[in-house]
Amino acid sequence: MTNPLVQAFFVGRAVAEVLNERLEVALTDALSEIGKFDAEAREQLRQFTDEVLERANRATESANVGQSTTSSGQTGSVDLQAEIDELRAEIALLRTELQKYRSNSV
Repeated sequence: MTNPLVQAFFVGRAVAEVLNERLEVALTDALSEIGKFDAEAREQLRQFTDEVLERANRATESANVGQSTTSSGQTGSVDLQAEIDELRAEIALLRTELQKYRSNSV
């Protein structure tokens, strides 16, 4: 089998097989890395969500403890929406006074 045409055919076939195997390995490795990245990202997102919920629950509990102590010290119940409305009205009043002051200063 010293025919160069036959030998070139087998060399080409071997090159194709080796390239195919290496491409398969590279593709498998890339897909594996993508899978690892996806799993790690999901785990980090889950941990982040758990931490946020845990902190929110702690803040809620501490607010409830503070609310129960303040409400027990007062004789009447506090209307939270009324307090918010009053604060908003005060902020609006302060903004208009500030605008008047700025317009007089200019």
